[in-house]
Amino acid sequence: MTSHTLNELIADGVRGRHVLVRSDLNVPLDGSTVTDDGRIRASLPVLTQLVDAGARVIVMAHLGRPKGSVDPKYSIAPAADRLRELAGFPVRTATDVVGEDARAQAGALADGEALILENVRFDPRETSKDEAERQEFAGELKALTGENGAYVNDAFGAVHRKHASVFDIADLLPAYQGELVRTEVEVLKTLTEAPKRPYVVVLGGSKVSDKLAVIENLLGRADHLLIGGGMVFTFLKALGHPVGGSLLEEDQLDVVRGYLGKAKELGCEIVLPTDIVMASKFGEDAEHEVLAADGLESGRFGATGLGLDIGPESAERFASFIRSANTVFWNGPMGVFEIEAFAGGTRTVAQALADSEAFSVVGGGDSASAVRSLGFDEDDFGHISTGGGASLEYLEGKELPGLTALEGQ
Repeated sequence: MTSHTLNELIADGVRGRHVLVRSDLNVPLDGSTVTDDGRIRASLPVLTQLVDAGARVIVMAHLGRPKGSVDPKYSIAPAADRLRELAGFPVRTATDVVGEDARAQAGALADGEALILENVRFDPRETSKDEAERQEFAGELKALTGENGAYVNDAFGAVHRKHASVFDIADLLPAYQGELVRTEVEVLKTLTEAPKRPYVVVLGGSKVSDKLAVIENLLGRADHLLIGGGMVFTFLKALGHPVGGSLLEEDQLDVVRGYLGKAKELGCEIVLPTDIVMASKFGEDAEHEVLAADGLESGRFGATGLGLDIGPESAERFASFIRSANTVFWNGPMGVFEIEAFAGGTRTVAQALADSEAFSVVGGGDSASAVRSLGFDEDDFGHISTGGGASLEYLEGKELPGLTALEGQ
């Protein structure tokens, strides 16, 4: 079953109608300053289309994990302020989610205006395990739209959550798939159903346990699986190499050994770094040196050294695999890219992707932040996902509630 599209909604006519849009404004903050506005920029096209068509747009979004209570540090206000700066249309903000201010402002919206509700996760019913509680909250969200409302889900980063603003609301209003969600699904289908070979997957980030199901599902699909980031030390330890004080998940060693064996059976090559940047400590002023991956305790820092990036030899080897690929999926940085001394591996991988003619997908979260913070042009990449965890769950083969709800229309 296919979902109804945004174009269908606009063709049906939205002038004068309230359209409830689930957007993804979950951006990183430094106090009240947005440090990466990628998701805000990605949300703008759908909002602009609706506003230009005369809709009265009500935006629902979350920021962080306030755990069902009002917490000023998780206010949507900084993200709303940034969206207002970028938008070419009037943007109001509500001081609550479905309370007196939200109701009053929704009722006062004019054609071609937008209202951003306060963080939907300030209401405990948004994330409740109790279906009746979620449905009650969804009903109050629906009430903001009046008699002839519609719902658009344009928050791919939230479709893996069975939350009121993602799942339950789609039962109460005519529901449509936003362009951001549609694009993400198309891209991920390409990666899982018909990737052009050679297909290279680059996985990084801190923990193997975060990527277990993805590795499991991609072993039979990818030709080469390149492993970097903090997760690499569990792989190195599984092969019998000492890793000093580097991040290690002891409870995953047997699982990783299983993957190394299974990869050979399935014809997928798992490629591990041959050198690592080891540091005396975690910090900007840390001393560091490059050591062979099978001798990480042989340097100046001995058994207390921390591996904080793949080495230059490994980075160039990873880049050569990327250059020879026709499809590349990258999720997770190669090291602590926020610190310049440990950004080399991530920068080299990003540059190889930017230079590549392959269909390239940068997984959301830290990978997308790395691309932007290291100064790359987003247009150099085939697709930069806004999905993060949702993208990974799709690649794991899981059913995503937000997508299921749209297909049930």
